[in-house]
Amino acid sequence: MKRRDFMVKSSMASLALASSSLAFGKLNFNGRANDTINIGVIGTGNRGNGMIPLINEIPNLNVIACCDILPSHLEKGLKRADGKARSYSDYRELLENKDVDAVLIATPFSTHSQIGRDSLQVGKHVYGEKTLAKGYDGIENLLQDMPSNLIFQTGHQYHSSRLYTHVVDLIKNGKVGEISSFECQWNRHGNWRRPVPSPELEKLINWRMYREYSGGLVAELCSHQIDFVNWVLDATPEQVMGVGGIDYWKDGRETYDNIHLIYSYPGGVEAKFTCLTTNSKDDYQIKVIGSKGTLILDYTHAWFYPEGLDNRKKGEVDGVSGATIPWEEGKGIPIQVDHLNPSKQALIDFRNSITNNTTPLSSLVTGAKTAVAVQMALDAMLDNEIVKWNKDFSFS
Repeated sequence: MKRRDFMVKSSMASLALASSSLAFGKLNFNGRANDTINIGVIGTGNRGNGMIPLINEIPNLNVIACCDILPSHLEKGLKRADGKARSYSDYRELLENKDVDAVLIATPFSTHSQIGRDSLQVGKHVYGEKTLAKGYDGIENLLQDMPSNLIFQTGHQYHSSRLYTHVVDLIKNGKVGEISSFECQWNRHGNWRRPVPSPELEKLINWRMYREYSGGLVAELCSHQIDFVNWVLDATPEQVMGVGGIDYWKDGRETYDNIHLIYSYPGGVEAKFTCLTTNSKDDYQIKVIGSKGTLILDYTHAWFYPEGLDNRKKGEVDGVSGATIPWEEGKGIPIQVDHLNPSKQALIDFRNSITNNTTPLSSLVTGAKTAVAVQMALDAMLDNEIVKWNKDFSFS
């Protein structure tokens, strides 16, 4: 569905009510006396299987069901669940299991919306892997009729990282001064292709390569960093322009092997995003550039590079004049915060949101805003045009 054809229905106007903190007290998990939340994992490919061991480590989370249409994927998921899970090849049959309280959806991008909506309609809490949904219609379908007694968490795990939440607080309290721009990249060196045991399984296994199922590098990688910029600015982009191409991996893929995007945000803030598959220099990085300095983030570390004074030499640290300020060459002053693996922290937050009926930090609303921004970028590249935020979009 094209951006200009997307009409936001009146149900979206009440979305904020559905996503606000709920006032129902503790949930009753199908009559069970304890607070153990039974999880069904829908999609046991790399991501789904990667999440199962983390779930196993978290008290009061329990994988009792796994689903995948590929037997090899399903077998791996069942093994990681330590033989405790029932197996399903059809997610709808898993949803009929009344002992399943919540689902983790880690399926191809094009299926997120339908599986998420079906899960909510039968009363399951949802952890929906990023990006939330494909296309404006897919986003709208998920936003409709969100039950007020259920939790939906979008899988932008950096929204749960205690390092990232600390950094966002620093930025909002003026650490970098007035923000002028963001520079974000997620570069890799590899063809992104996975081995296929039989030709008929090509699109099932390498779905990321095909536009029907995938949003390519924007949805699979850039979306995390787009979500971060939206979060820091408490805003959505006004417009986006971008280019991409299949310029290196000439192997029949349909999604781009390199992308370059510029989003414009309110107040004159520009955010640049780059993803390459031919050069991994500096890998994953976010730069928040402001009048007082630059904040640099990778997956699990952060640094502050102050503007102006040469703070690399001497200064005042913790009230001690002349103390040497810690400094990492090329990046600046390390920001030290104790934090867990972001994906594990996100699952802990999901458990806590269900138990306490509180809105996840990465909610259906934040996920929808990022998903719209992702679709804008896809339209901009494919149609070679500047795509503006549709002012009919309403999330409150």
